[in-house]
Amino acid sequence: MLEHLKQEVLIANQELQKQKLVIYTWGNVSGIDREQGLIVIKPSGVAYDDLTAEDMVVLDLDGNIVEGRLRPSSDTPTHLELYRQFAGIGGVVHTHSLWATVWAQACQEIPCRGTTHADYFYGTIPCTRPLTPEEVAEDYELNTGRVVVERFQTIKYQEMPAVLVAEHAPFTWGKDPHEAVHNSVVLEQVAQMAFMTRQLSGHDGPISEHVLEKHYLRKHGPHAYYGQS
Repeated sequence: MLEHLKQEVLIANQELQKQKLVIYTWGNVSGIDREQGLIVIKPSGVAYDDLTAEDMVVLDLDGNIVEGRLRPSSDTPTHLELYRQFAGIGGVVHTHSLWATVWAQACQEIPCRGTTHADYFYGTIPCTRPLTPEEVAEDYELNTGRVVVERFQTIKYQEMPAVLVAEHAPFTWGKDPHEAVHNSVVLEQVAQMAFMTRQLSGHDGPISEHVLEKHYLRKHGPHAYYGQS
């Protein structure tokens, strides 16, 4: 079942390795079929070079395995919570990519310093609060998703397809697994740019508001004109 989505999720997971966002098995991609209410996700601990479409695990939104002979990613409860709460997303990515993870470990948000960032993320990339000892001890992965949702109470997930989980690493999402991976690649690049810009400038002063508005809205606004229709 969901053979096309399995293939899409397989390719997206392999793309993480191709784009050097992961080493060993440090990341995962999932995708969802909204009509059927089913997600497809990478199995836990399987090397990217060894993955096949048949290895992908199919689950419902309650986390019940519908199809698959392997255990799903240990991050599955986080993915499921994001799908449950962010109804417009079709793919989720989790990595421990170097630069974005540095910001997450520092518990610092990534300021928008220039137009590369503004083309994809509508302002500062948020960081969650650290999880409490109780949240880590019980339902850790589910609570990881919950602190992301909590952080987005005043942020539109459609305009900010990325988050840093404090003391942990980034998650991104998109309309499908491919776009979610694309956003992870861009996040890693702007995380490095922001770090180096801070070193060079000595401050975290954000991009001019009017330039942020122009660059984000020309790609994502109601009158967007970037690219082809």
